[in-house]
Amino acid sequence: MAESMKGLKRSHRCTEVSNQNIGTCVTVMGWVQRRRNLGALIFIDLRDRSGLLQVVFDENSVGSEGFAKAELLRNEFVVAVTGKIQKREAAVNENLKTGEIELIAEQIRILSESDTPPFPIEENSQTKDELRLKYRYLDLRRPDIQKNMMLRSKVVYLMREFMANEGFLEIETPILCKSTPEGARDYLVPSRVHPGSFYALPQSPQLFKQLLMCSGYDRYFQIAKCFRDEDLRADRQPEFTQADMELSFVDVDDVIEVNERLLQYVFEKGIGVRLQLPFQRMPWQEAMDRFGSDKPDIRFGMELKDVSQIVKRCGFGVFTGALEAGGSVRGINAEGQGAMPRKKIDRLVEFAKGYGAKGLAYLSIQEDGSYKSSFAKFMTEEELSALAEAMNGKPGDLLLFAADKNKIVWNVLGALRLELAKELGLLDPEDYRFLWITDFPLLEWSEEEGRYMAMHHPFTMPMEEDWDKIDSSPGEVRAKAYDIVLNGTELGGGSVRIHQNDIQEKMFEVLGFTKESAYEQFGFLLDAFRYGVPPHAGLAYGVDRMVMHMVHADSIRDVIAFPKVKDASCLMTEAPGTVDEKQLEELRLKINE
Repeated sequence: MAESMKGLKRSHRCTEVSNQNIGTCVTVMGWVQRRRNLGALIFIDLRDRSGLLQVVFDENSVGSEGFAKAELLRNEFVVAVTGKIQKREAAVNENLKTGEIELIAEQIRILSESDTPPFPIEENSQTKDELRLKYRYLDLRRPDIQKNMMLRSKVVYLMREFMANEGFLEIETPILCKSTPEGARDYLVPSRVHPGSFYALPQSPQLFKQLLMCSGYDRYFQIAKCFRDEDLRADRQPEFTQADMELSFVDVDDVIEVNERLLQYVFEKGIGVRLQLPFQRMPWQEAMDRFGSDKPDIRFGMELKDVSQIVKRCGFGVFTGALEAGGSVRGINAEGQGAMPRKKIDRLVEFAKGYGAKGLAYLSIQEDGSYKSSFAKFMTEEELSALAEAMNGKPGDLLLFAADKNKIVWNVLGALRLELAKELGLLDPEDYRFLWITDFPLLEWSEEEGRYMAMHHPFTMPMEEDWDKIDSSPGEVRAKAYDIVLNGTELGGGSVRIHQNDIQEKMFEVLGFTKESAYEQFGFLLDAFRYGVPPHAGLAYGVDRMVMHMVHADSIRDVIAFPKVKDASCLMTEAPGTVDEKQLEELRLKINE
């Protein structure tokens, strides 16, 4: 039967006691991790968020009633124990922070009993994700998850501390907003008092933070909840947390400089990693050509090589056909993998097809210098040698090629180099390689929409030197945009914003907006810009993604307290769920079956 805490107060968390507390009386509270009954003695490992402390029940010290209570204890019972700290006489546990001491119980209260949990509460659980997330309140008790959550809390605190010291004001922006359907799909919220009208949950505070710059707040910061109705991946959730900022009277270098110092501060204070500044910068085009990705992992080589000129007159139709269609032929060198079995190569071919490739060509350089290839019969020995030389191939290497439109070739080889790096153990999680990607295209062509779309958003400033191409070659105009990338993950992105009316109006025109439709969606911002708007720029980080890298988690779900699964549902609460007819009637909604 559960007892009251009346008159009892916790003096320490479990690992806040140490050798300095030997001989003193303390009161600790927590969950029973494990119980061992040796007859005259009962040992329990008591757990709270700080860690484990061994508690010893001896009838001579705790009394017969207390000893009887100790005999009732089972895993996950919640108890309060008062007693004296003493040095362990034997069985010192060097793996525990409190491994040299133990608590000799003098009093125990059972504050709550527990059913047998559906899975063990332990680090590095092998329990299936579905079961863990159904009982997430139990999963959150696991020490490794608790460490993740505590680091996340610390990271957010450090960000706030740094930004406050840099003169940023933390200002909250609305959650119920107007839908602006440029970009990902909005989550919509029906309005009861405005029948037929809807709010949208914010994909980011973008428009509001720009309005704050118009309002003269100079430096804004917010830990902001954001929502996007899009397909989930390992590093994506329908609701996520951004560290969001905007600055006035700045350009690209100013934003990058303050953010490099922010990251240096957070990583050093958070996990003891000292980042060297400045970070490397790389233009978007160079990143795509070298790594096939605008968020490249630069911890290893295996860079893409464009061999289009080498193979443009060869007899292999797959290569020449791709070039005739305006594409390219590029390859990567998996050094030392020339003896890879055909079965494994076939698996890589199937992997490449998952990223849009029709196939994958390979050239294996044998130790004697001869070639094994999927296309050797279509090319002369001289052509194969020229191709191998262009790829810096040497005996024992495996060369892999994709031929198609540039976008497909980049996607395929960019993904393939990461897959091979994982298989070959080239990714050191302790090697934090930050990289700024700059000079993004301002626009990208959408086949689906039949028009240019903003690669970032419609308020991104173009490069001044490219602006004269906006009518003749809009796809060649670069943006004053920048992403911060860590080990193949985009941690954040931002841009300098447009603050001149003529450029903004032209941008809307290129994107296919009429003046009326632009005002219909963004009128409140455009009106504000009529009253004196400063040059401004900003950036937003995905807090979840950052912490995921800091703790080396495989999934973003391991750093979010109550995450969703792949179909954006919550296994624990069973959200989303149905609502009753009365609620629908109040909102004037009807469900079509």
